[in-house]
Amino acid sequence: MKIKQSYCGLFIAFFLLQNKAEAQTTPQFSAGYDPLSVGHKVTDRFIKSAHVLYGATIAYSEVCTWYGALKFAEVSKNPQKTTMLVQRYASFFGVDKKLMPLHDNVDHSVFGALPLELYRQTKDDRYLNTGKLYADNQWTVPLGAKLTDSLKNFVRKGHSWHTRLWIDDMYMITLLQVQAFRVTGNEMYIKRAAKEMVFYLKELQKPNGLFYHAPDVPFYWGRGNGWMAAGMTEMLKSLPLNNPDRPFILKGYQTMMKSLLKYQSDGGMWRQLIDDSGSWPESSSTGMFTYAMIVGAKSGWLKDPKYLVAAKKGWKSLVDQISEKGDVKEVCEGTNKENDRQYYLDRKRITGDFHGQAPVLWCAFAWLEK
Repeated sequence: MKIKQSYCGLFIAFFLLQNKAEAQTTPQFSAGYDPLSVGHKVTDRFIKSAHVLYGATIAYSEVCTWYGALKFAEVSKNPQKTTMLVQRYASFFGVDKKLMPLHDNVDHSVFGALPLELYRQTKDDRYLNTGKLYADNQWTVPLGAKLTDSLKNFVRKGHSWHTRLWIDDMYMITLLQVQAFRVTGNEMYIKRAAKEMVFYLKELQKPNGLFYHAPDVPFYWGRGNGWMAAGMTEMLKSLPLNNPDRPFILKGYQTMMKSLLKYQSDGGMWRQLIDDSGSWPESSSTGMFTYAMIVGAKSGWLKDPKYLVAAKKGWKSLVDQISEKGDVKEVCEGTNKENDRQYYLDRKRITGDFHGQAPVLWCAFAWLEK
């Protein structure tokens, strides 16, 4: 009897400790800030939105928003929304097939992460075959492709032929390959994505943990760094603990998160140029950094409680930028690289752009995920 009581006591203690840990990483939110209502609002806005094109095909920003909406619908247990999000893709099997991008660069190929998520949730093989085609072609140089000498060298070393050393790439390449691993279980996908991530970290991360937009552009652009933060987060969520590249990637992620704490504004947002106090607070980067910190705090990668405080502060500031209609304000327009500070400061500040809608949904599902 005493032995049974002892086991019972241990079980109760474990249960209480587990509940305490969950409470510490899932804060309470005041009215209007709870992830469930915010996520529904932004998802509903997306479902009603027309497709956004990048050239003649679906924009990567829509892919990222769609992915976030699907994840949110799943974690919020809303099959009606999931059905509507699945139906949004239906025309791509027919009249709108022309809207599907080619496999020719990172911004186009990330589209493959969308059918892979649809397959994960529906188990319809049509989505799997499409998604794998994008993932496989990201490492398969097409016949007749004209590569620069530097790109040929990257390929010889086992990197993607889409490699260009822009920090944006580390979400676009990473999400696609990680999604392929998630649905197939084939470690080839995540191993090569990890190898690519290590390469970018070595080439682009600065001692302060942040990243120039590209080697020849010495500015810490907010959303570019956001893509990097979110890419490392997606990677670490799925990268096996025994993968030899994991410690290096985790260190790069933690170094970046530590630096970001220093640059978060008093209001909770991060800036268009992260370290530039003369720069304006920008929503998409704020959402991406907040997402990275939510997941890091809940996963135990960021053990100091100040990260959860920063994540909650970032989330509240982000929600304050959402209009009654469900559109996120103060979003930097699509941005090329440019070795000119004023170029970044003068970028248009847009409302409702999918670059800003996507990370709100990532944060919402991250808060709700167990």
